[in-house]
Amino acid sequence: MSALSQRERNRQANQQKLLEAALAVFSAMGYSGASMDAVAEAAGLSKPTLYKYFDSKETLFAAMMQARRDDMLMAFEVTQPGNMVQQLHTFAWGYARTVMRPELMTLARLIMAEAHRFPQVGRAYQASGPDRLLEGMMTYLEDQRTAGSLVFQDAELAAQDLWGLILSAPRSRALYEPEWQPDDAILARYINNGLRVFLRAYATEPDQVLAALEAEIAAYSQ
Repeated sequence: MSALSQRERNRQANQQKLLEAALAVFSAMGYSGASMDAVAEAAGLSKPTLYKYFDSKETLFAAMMQARRDDMLMAFEVTQPGNMVQQLHTFAWGYARTVMRPELMTLARLIMAEAHRFPQVGRAYQASGPDRLLEGMMTYLEDQRTAGSLVFQDAELAAQDLWGLILSAPRSRALYEPEWQPDDAILARYINNGLRVFLRAYATEPDQVLAALEAEIAAYSQ
């Protein structure tokens, strides 16, 4: 039993090494320029070992993007009544810290540059990253609507509103000004205001949840 457990730990460690190496390679070389050889070398593992986990560059890229998505949606994993404000606040900061990572910003810029000549690259990025994240956000918001905490007609539009309000402006600037790195104070300005606007628009009891949000913001800033 312990041997199986050790093998599983080794498997997970290797997979994590490969996903981190993939992010480094894709962000340095772009999707078209990246190779399985380069990922294996960056991970310090053999190419046959890499192919045991991922059978193509496409599946590796999708797994790498899904790992980032899962990190960002972790805040929504345990849904408890009355916990929506804390979960949205946690999600917003997790999302910001993930997508603003320098290597992910570099990857986004490279994908944008490649997508004109290779549309399939843009489609792969969209399907593996933003689309999957949006689906997870929609599921969570629909659960909150069912619970009576939020009201809206279109879950996709509500999720897009949340997405855009909390980080669209600083991320857009950082995409086109690589030397500009927003600090926590700048991110907090956008995240906190974005959550206020979102909850004011969609919460069934806006006064109550906005008060809870201010308490969450105060606790987080201490």
